[in-house]
Amino acid sequence: MVGAGPAGLAAALACRRQGLSVACFEARRPPLDKACGEGVMPAGLAALERLGVEPPERAAPIRGIRYRLGGLVADGDFPAGARGLGVRRTLLCAALVEAAERVGVELVWGARVEGLTAGGLATAAGEVSARFLVGADGLRSRVRRWAGLERPTRAPRRFGVVRHFRRAPPGERVEVWFGARAEAYVTPLAADETGVALLWAGEGGGFDALLASRLPPELGSWLAGGERLGPDRGAGPFRQATRGVIAGGRVALVGDAAGYVDALTGEGLALALESAEPLAAALAAGDLAAYARAHRRLARWPQALTRLALAAARRPPLARRGVAALARDPELFSRLLGAVGAGRPLAAVGLGRALRFARALLPPAAGGRPLRASERGA
Repeated sequence: MVGAGPAGLAAALACRRQGLSVACFEARRPPLDKACGEGVMPAGLAALERLGVEPPERAAPIRGIRYRLGGLVADGDFPAGARGLGVRRTLLCAALVEAAERVGVELVWGARVEGLTAGGLATAAGEVSARFLVGADGLRSRVRRWAGLERPTRAPRRFGVVRHFRRAPPGERVEVWFGARAEAYVTPLAADETGVALLWAGEGGGFDALLASRLPPELGSWLAGGERLGPDRGAGPFRQATRGVIAGGRVALVGDAAGYVDALTGEGLALALESAEPLAAALAAGDLAAYARAHRRLARWPQALTRLALAAARRPPLARRGVAALARDPELFSRLLGAVGAGRPLAAVGLGRALRFARALLPPAAGGRPLRASERGA
């Protein structure tokens, strides 16, 4: 296993449950941190529980998502009372490390992997033999490149920067604020802590400049009441295309290394955690093609929703129509969240509701109705 972040550690835990011997090689040393929205959707939280990971006590429940666009507000809750979790990346990694050590995963910290060999990995300390190799080394995965799975993309370059604040979150929903070619992702992390990820395309300028120039002033005013915690962390470009998630019958990719669309919908962490079990089952059976099929199935709808959200973010009129439609039909919003973040079948959305939502996205001349004044927002 190359990489000992959440994706690599979850995969290692799942492999141990299959009776496999696992070693994780990580160039960094704990505590491991990176720019992250830090929200775990219900399906991801369920995967953690199946892997025997105790969620950190310092965390916050997430019951749904709130979209804010001008004067429009759309609230959606996960169905059947499902809950996600907002948790600092460092605390989540520490919980995964503890679980991995408990079941006998070999963790090799400060070990830089230098390449793949015919029989395993090349490291600064020499070659390590391995039957299978798993790349869990993030957005800029070197394993992906070494395995010939990287694919160029012409998608617009988008980036993110994260800052933490000592202040009570606004509620139990992740709030997504839409601005000028930028979004803010406000995540509850504890009773007295909130994380804010700013996502944008084009030129940046840092957290404060983005907040002042691209996002609603109401968000900046609310954040002014909180104490800044620690340094900002950046990430990107987000879009990472792949030719697949397996190569040569012995290399597999998981987590961000397996391809990434964008951070806007916050599905990346849950998808990484959910992928661990089918990956481990495929490794135990010696059938990586089974993992490729499972990964396609798991990623299909989260990535489709992310592409739709990105299309809306790039087109303000489309974003307004979409948020207005979700505001009018909270049950539809809930069912969409269930299909993407809570492991519910897509059929649960309902054909009639899905068609009404699709019609609502059309401009008025193409069959949609004009927005009411109360829905137009700023």
